[in-house]
Amino acid sequence: MTFGGLSGMRLSWFEGAEYQIDLSAKNARAFRKKFAPFIEHARRAGRGQARRAARTPAGRQRSGEVRAWAKDHGIAASERGRIPASVIEQYQAAKGH
Repeated sequence: MTFGGLSGMRLSWFEGAEYQIDLSAKNARAFRKKFAPFIEHARRAGRGQARRAARTPAGRQRSGEVRAWAKDHGIAASERGRIPASVIEQYQAAKGH
């Protein structure tokens, strides 16, 4: 990255905190040279945990419909949380999906 002639570096360390430092090209080279012995023995970290997609209003409505259907048919489904796949499969089969 460059920021108006400066070389930008983004680093993650100290318990996952992220830091950004803007260095001139000369200082960036010096910084890399000082860290090189440590980096040689380091391993790249993954991208972190993937974020879950936000629930949509349609998804919430569908969940409510599945729960109501399950309750009407004497099938156990909690009021909150994930609906078991078996309950969803039964709902879809009954509705012809």
